[in-house]
Amino acid sequence: MSSENLSGQGMLENRAYNNRMGRKLTKPRPRLGEHLAAMRVKAGLSQDELAKKIGMPQQNIAYWEQSDKPPRSEILMALADALKVKVEALLVENGSPAIKKKGGPEGKLRKIFEEASNLPRRQQEKIVEFVSVFVKQYAINE
Repeated sequence: MSSENLSGQGMLENRAYNNRMGRKLTKPRPRLGEHLAAMRVKAGLSQDELAKKIGMPQQNIAYWEQSDKPPRSEILMALADALKVKVEALLVENGSPAIKKKGGPEGKLRKIFEEASNLPRRQQEKIVEFVSVFVKQYAINE
């Protein structure tokens, strides 16, 4: 065999190896990414195969599986079609949202901020200004 033939054969073997083997995760996967990865595996697709089905680069699939941010809405529709599920199934896992809601203050403070979020923007800005002064004042005194 010629050296060209051997190097070409080696490249084919490496490509097959690389397509099957993923990198080890160094940190836990976010819920949404983990859910998307599980649905892809359940459908029997590799990241590369899914990417080709929706017309996106494989790197995008890898990013979404490592992220807690969902793909854009038009991509969600293509993903749902490729995985043969409803769009809602991509965003909901076992009846609870796969997208984690942002945390915030608990109790009375949360209720007040929720009420304030319904006010006009200018009034919200005044409240933020007012509360910021108090927070800074208490931070200095402690």
